[in-house]
Amino acid sequence: MHQNTLRIKEIHDGLDFYYSSKQHAQKMVEFLQCTVPCRYKASQRLISQDIHSNTYNYKSTFSVEIVPICKDSVVCLSPKLAQSLGNMNQICVCIRVTSAIHLIDPNTLQVADIDGRTFWSHPFNSLCHPKQLEEFIVMECSIVRDVKCNAGAGMISKKHTLGEVWVQKTSEVNTDKQYFCRTHLGHLLNPGDLVLGFDLANCNLNDEHVNKMNSERVPDVVLIKKSYDRTKRQRRRNWKLKELARDRENMDTDDESAENEENFILFLVKVKYLNYFLSYTQYQDFLEDLEEDEAIRKNVNIYRDSTIPVESDTDDEGAPRISLTEMLEDLHISQDATGEEGASMMT
Repeated sequence: MHQNTLRIKEIHDGLDFYYSSKQHAQKMVEFLQCTVPCRYKASQRLISQDIHSNTYNYKSTFSVEIVPICKDSVVCLSPKLAQSLGNMNQICVCIRVTSAIHLIDPNTLQVADIDGRTFWSHPFNSLCHPKQLEEFIVMECSIVRDVKCNAGAGMISKKHTLGEVWVQKTSEVNTDKQYFCRTHLGHLLNPGDLVLGFDLANCNLNDEHVNKMNSERVPDVVLIKKSYDRTKRQRRRNWKLKELARDRENMDTDDESAENEENFILFLVKVKYLNYFLSYTQYQDFLEDLEEDEAIRKNVNIYRDSTIPVESDTDDEGAPRISLTEMLEDLHISQDATGEEGASMMT
């Protein structure tokens, strides 16, 4: 999708994609609509005109807004939306974002998909930021065999196992304070494991739906994912990704300065809530998400890193890894099949 892009520029709340053809810009908008839940507005502005030849040059802008919900976000649905999804609990975890938002109820394993139209009709926000994830140690874990669902309940996830766990913050190991919660990670957790989650009991939640809920229905802790040794995972990661050329300079400049700089750019796609320039920690989180979820990486080109030796698909901790069959060979044009310098190519 980036081959016709003339420029990619980071702005304070998203990315700008510049094109020389309106068809290319529209194709980008259509791609985003098929990939993530979003909505867009189209506008145009007169750039120049020639009254003698009766010609006009317009700059067309497509402003695309992506839903501000990410994988591993904890959300609180409105009562009306939760009821329409099969009487789900209002507190849910986002397990994936594709063309719809995929939610799971950690208390019942009930799952639901929310498309863009439904989200904009009943909007909700993330209760916690990923930086608020805290590390817990599992003290006890038991599997719930008999799952009781509400009347009119929807689909139940077969990929997860409901568990009841007692956890303790690793920062509070010298205390007796423990937290009890239900989790959809019952198939992954054992006593002594480390797990990441949100501490809702000691968090200041400023959300209109949570404020109206009965406090007894708000869990103390919501567990998100099992924690593995990041250093070991990085050392054994034998694959890599490729990046697009990017422009981060002059982030405070407006569209007019961009026109003066490149006056041939007449078509712009502004994407809100799309972050291309990730911090180191965010990028590592993304790589781990690719390893842990096959559905996320199915449309991502993953290349074999020849500098890392091949090992088994799982390490000693059982951390998920990407198999060699899912990797592409990173070919270099400067070398032929024998590894020697290839002949110069005609252009």
